Amino acid sequence: MAVAVVSDTCHYLPRDVLDANGIQQVSLYVHERGEPQRELDITDYAAYYGRLADAGELPTTSQPSIGDFLAVYEPLLDADKEIVSIHLAGGMSGTVGAAEQARDQLGERAERVHVVDSRSACGGQGLVLLAAAAAARAGADGAAVAERAHQARARLKLWFAIDTLEYLRRGGRIAGAQAWLGSALKIKPILTVEAEITPIERVRTSRRAFERMVDLLRGCAEEGADAYMVQHIQAPDEAAQLAARATEIFGRRPVVVSEIGPVIGTHVGPGLLGAGGIPSAFM
Repeated sequence: MAVAVVSDTCHYLPRDVLDANGIQQVSLYVHERGEPQRELDITDYAAYYGRLADAGELPTTSQPSIGDFLAVYEPLLDADKEIVSIHLAGGMSGTVGAAEQARDQLGERAERVHVVDSRSACGGQGLVLLAAAAAARAGADGAAVAERAHQARARLKLWFAIDTLEYLRRGGRIAGAQAWLGSALKIKPILTVEAEITPIERVRTSRRAFERMVDLLRGCAEEGADAYMVQHIQAPDEAAQLAARATEIFGRRPVVVSEIGPVIGTHVGPGLLGAGGIPSAFM
């Protein structure tokens, strides 16, 4: 392909999906007890989330450096590739800004790097990536691949349910759900990402949250967003159940079922269940 698709690590697509689509990664970082570690190097999610539950102080997370981006960009440019670099929502992280700064250091070659703010995260970001990769495989140039990513994002539907707002509060990512804090222990919030984490509605029980996710996926299917994914944090059984219900609705298996890793997981906590989709025409 003449165009290489690059992302950060906050999509949480499985390794085989990344390899099949030629997507390259620049890792974000987790800082536990003051020690930085690349998210790509954290493979035991169960151990990480076990430590998170017991942590008096949450780990922190940070974006890749400009040098991290250049280490991925420069070999691709040396191989005469254009680059479309698609990243975690700018309202949640400075990652996309770091990508732009890295591009701007490339001199005359900067015009071959197209940086896209996915305005999403996790599976939503992943679906936008897969749409871009499909356009690259079809022979589109860099500008057209970037435009395809923007078009896919415009059609994206994404929701996630979490057990508690406590992790968002502790991590300072509460955003528009601030008003819900007083009843945080009594509700199961359902949220989305629209440049930043945005509340949709609140329900009273985990079962109701699950059924509401099913309802939202049914609406997703009715609107033609039939290439869908399911993600979770330490909730594989619930994710499998949601994927099974969604398969009945869509008449097809999900594109991806995967677990969300430490960078996003630190800010939302275990128990998350997420889903969303785009039209399969983008794939």
